[in-house]
Amino acid sequence: MATLKIPSHVPHPSEDSEQLRSAFQGWGTNEGLIISILTHRNAAQRKAIRQTYAQTHGEDLLKDLDKELSSDFEKAVLLWTLDPAERDAFLANLATKMLTANNAVIMEIASTRSPLELLKAKQAYQARFKKSLEEDVAYHTSGDIRKLLVPLVGTFRYDGDEVNMTLAKSEAKLLHEKIADKSYNHEDLIRIVTTRSKAQLNATLNHYNNAFGNVIDKDLETGSEDEYLKLLKSVIKCLTYPEKYFEELLRLAINKMGTDELALTRVVTTRAEVDLQRIAEEYQRRNSVPLDRAIDNDTSGDYQKILLALLGRED
Repeated sequence: MATLKIPSHVPHPSEDSEQLRSAFQGWGTNEGLIISILTHRNAAQRKAIRQTYAQTHGEDLLKDLDKELSSDFEKAVLLWTLDPAERDAFLANLATKMLTANNAVIMEIASTRSPLELLKAKQAYQARFKKSLEEDVAYHTSGDIRKLLVPLVGTFRYDGDEVNMTLAKSEAKLLHEKIADKSYNHEDLIRIVTTRSKAQLNATLNHYNNAFGNVIDKDLETGSEDEYLKLLKSVIKCLTYPEKYFEELLRLAINKMGTDELALTRVVTTRAEVDLQRIAEEYQRRNSVPLDRAIDNDTSGDYQKILLALLGRED
């Protein structure tokens, strides 16, 4: 459920490319024109615009946008204009360079993308950074977090709906035993979470809930200040109920003293073509405020305009 509004007639990429070029000419930049074009084009259309722009003007559109724009608005435009796989590669690389709190970004990419999307992101990562995502994740993490994250980014999960119920029952029992023993870093627990398909994992966790009277989340509550445990819980949430994970991320980003623009920009730009509608519904259900109004109250200027346009709100 995307929020993106694509017009019934989309101009030819060469027309969009010329319009964008004109937005950079003359006194000042025409930010409104940039927003009106880019927020109404899907990933394939944005890619075609970039290719046409490069062929026509011998320049990379991203470099020109970078020169013309600034601050949070610039970050949002650049992230949005990137091809989804390139964007994920860029975000993952940025996360490996930052402090430990950004393990969550790598976890998010590995857990909420389809197996094919993750594979494309890893290919884009290698092409751009001349290293594999796995080696960077392994190098920048240690201990239990490394034990969880490396297989998480390394696995090509089965993506279909086939479920083995016998396996779901036995693995639910196994998970319950390990959690009861507080063996949260046990290799079997990590193996189940990092390798099973989303459908299989859902079946396992449903059985866990029915057999042991508690959702797994609740059983993992204890000592949740532990960074590894927090990450493990987030992995499970991302794999089984991503809109809940993203709703919480947005709530924390918006309700902080001072907005966490990085998180806000990341969620809106990466989910606008995927499930931002569902995330917005979850946000309203949880906070009794529409997401667009929350963003409206918390941001301003062109940055506010691009986020609201990606949410599908037209002025």
